[in-house]
Amino acid sequence: MENKYITQAGKGKTHPLLYIAGIVIVVIVTGLFSLPYNLVIASKVNTGEADGSRIEDFTYLMTLLDSNVSLIYMMLPFVGGLLALYFVVTKIHKLNWSLFSTSRPKIDVKRIQFSFLLWGFISAVIILLGVFLSPEEVVLNFKPVKFVILFCVAIIMIPIQTSFEEYVFRGYLMQGLGWISKTNWFPLLVTSVTFGLMHIANPEVAKLGNGIMVFYIGTGLLLGIITLMDEGIELSLGFHAANNLITALLITTDWTAFQTYAIFKDFSEPNLAIELLLIAVLYPFLLFLFAKKYQWNNWKEKLL
Repeated sequence: MENKYITQAGKGKTHPLLYIAGIVIVVIVTGLFSLPYNLVIASKVNTGEADGSRIEDFTYLMTLLDSNVSLIYMMLPFVGGLLALYFVVTKIHKLNWSLFSTSRPKIDVKRIQFSFLLWGFISAVIILLGVFLSPEEVVLNFKPVKFVILFCVAIIMIPIQTSFEEYVFRGYLMQGLGWISKTNWFPLLVTSVTFGLMHIANPEVAKLGNGIMVFYIGTGLLLGIITLMDEGIELSLGFHAANNLITALLITTDWTAFQTYAIFKDFSEPNLAIELLLIAVLYPFLLFLFAKKYQWNNWKEKLL
């Protein structure tokens, strides 16, 4: 049984060389949009405001700029990447963006909203429960003016970042690899692993060890399954945006990729317990809820 989401690629140009060219264009533009941040850091090194020998230290790097300013700089590559991907899909592959996004007649905004609210609520409960259970390790970090600025930046920039990642992995690569291989399982496997590997340079990996890769790859697998079963990218867009946005606004630490003026700051020693709980319990529960609400069937055919 063909997956209608994968076959959407066939409504545009699908030569393998076009996909290679598209990836190259997206990578180059993403790199160009990272230059402002690199230039600012280089300037601080040249003027003696920063220690050049420590700029590979992520924790140190985050102290060089106000965290709201850093967040803007960090998000710029994703802005450029999403614009480049839009160009690649619509101009090179000649595929309508809506067809690229879903097998439905148009992008289902209600699906994005439902997924965002559902996972946003679950994420908020998990974070606040952690604050309640470990008050000695979590302190109130609320700075009203800084938080308002963070909120304004985050609600615009973080969904762009998460949308870029979803459209690259669950969109461009999922459809391209699926169309070329004529399978569903191959793009699901490849995009899940590459999504996990993309995070290997995150400071979380250095802090928690390679075990955290199980969480990243597992999250990629969850989002890939959701996309294939629902035959559209809407649910994964909502999930990913909620996951990053709620975390950035509610809690921060000194060792994560997002260091923000969140409401709470966690000083506890990290462990993999919560991530393993998500993989083992909450992710299957989420799939169950989505399957019931959207009446998914033919799991074997759509995934394999």
